[in-house]
Amino acid sequence: MMKHEISTLMDGELFEDETDILFDQIKRDPDAQRDWAVYHLIGDVLRQPDYIHQDIGAQVRERMQNEPVVLAPRGRLLKQKARMFALSAAASVLAVGVVAWMSLQINPEAAPLMAMKPSDIRTVNLQIQPRSNDYLMAHQEFSPSNDMNGGASYVRTVIYNAEEKPQ
Repeated sequence: MMKHEISTLMDGELFEDETDILFDQIKRDPDAQRDWAVYHLIGDVLRQPDYIHQDIGAQVRERMQNEPVVLAPRGRLLKQKARMFALSAAASVLAVGVVAWMSLQINPEAAPLMAMKPSDIRTVNLQIQPRSNDYLMAHQEFSPSNDMNGGASYVRTVIYNAEEKPQ
């Protein structure tokens, strides 16, 4: 209802006693103040005053031509680029070094061995009894050697010796 009263006031059709009441309401209500400004803008556009048709683009161009040119020193920019390049190269070298060092810690290479004389100890092939296989398979999950194998502990290992004769 307030918008209708504002429009009526702007058209000059509102009674004087209602005008004072409306002005008091507009002073207290921010929405009514915004409506007041919008209705004035609409009225200005409909009446087409001279200040609306000014060429704003020409004024902006004129002010830009009169504005001084600021020249920034290039040396500072080049120093920043060189510093960033050096830091990125150093970070890359550091990353390669860390990865190489970690791989050496995980898989240390054995020291070169000197030539050794043959051992006097004879090797003997032990025969594991087939009845032990079930026991070993049942308890292999408790073996400490399986901690590093990941999924390999779930793979059953089968060995075939061609020298053995099938029974």
